[in-house]
Amino acid sequence: MTRVEDVRLACELGVDAVGLVFVPRSVRCVGMEQVPRLREIVPAATAVVALMMNPKHEDIATIIERVQPDVLQFHGNEDDAFCAAFGLPFLKALAMGGVHADAVRERLVRYPSAAGFVFDGHAPGAPGGSGERFDWSVLAGAHVERPWLLAGGLNAGNVDEAVRIAHPWGVDVASGIESAPGIKDHAAMRAFVTTVRAADSPRSPASLPQGERG
Repeated sequence: MTRVEDVRLACELGVDAVGLVFVPRSVRCVGMEQVPRLREIVPAATAVVALMMNPKHEDIATIIERVQPDVLQFHGNEDDAFCAAFGLPFLKALAMGGVHADAVRERLVRYPSAAGFVFDGHAPGAPGGSGERFDWSVLAGAHVERPWLLAGGLNAGNVDEAVRIAHPWGVDVASGIESAPGIKDHAAMRAFVTTVRAADSPRSPASLPQGERG
């Protein structure tokens, strides 16, 4: 999310979480001057996720102080000890292009401290949000024991199929609900949430792990 009106609508639609990107080369990167206006309108029931990629320790400390995120999300080469060093639940994003089920399991064991994972279609070394889809059936046989989000190329037209094939704990969308990079299309947002709710109706409600807010 990069705009107040987009964050406000997401919260009105009852999403579980909104993400703020702190990766300088991302088209969705938000500046610290934007954060207060975006953060203050997020209700306590909605988690704020701070997305980073190979950040410096001091940069994360600044983000935690100013943003007060509930969850950290790492998209780079960070190891488990680094991700766990900040006292907040974290999600580790894993690039899924060309990855088989056995390889998924091998990568998961590297992050025993992770609260969950984000399986994304982006290429290794990319920050995510690329809109690239991967073979969802790989995850159907991966037997992931912790919460995980499906990401990459999702939109209102295919998320029902994605849920039926992969059976994710949750879904993560960016480019699939945009009219331009970083600019959310409100009709697409509403359609996506409606479709996800319909696909998710037999399941129990999910919630992201919450860190303590200072």
